Amino acid sequence: MIYEEYIKVNEIAEKDEDEKNTELMQSLIRTKRDLELANRNFEYAEAELIDYYTYQIKANQSKLDYLLKKIKKRGLMLDIVCETDLRLEMRNEVS
Repeated sequence: MIYEEYIKVNEIAEKDEDEKNTELMQSLIRTKRDLELANRNFEYAEAELIDYYTYQIKANQSKLDYLLKKIKKRGLMLDIVCETDLRLEMRNEVS
């Protein structure tokens, strides 16, 4: 367990700023997508699942706020072209 944490920290330390920024933007895109999905599911949820989707929405909103603060602090911007490129990259990585 400790060794795994060491490896994880080392991998993060070895990344350059561009890689870190790209991962930050990808995380923002994923979180945005998760929030949109949770909102859609909430609209059609059965009564037993309302609390679940409410929690998901709040959690994703908090994560989105956090990521936006980090992005602004780094002085990064995500335009439509950049977002489209990152989404395509993410799809290719999954495939």
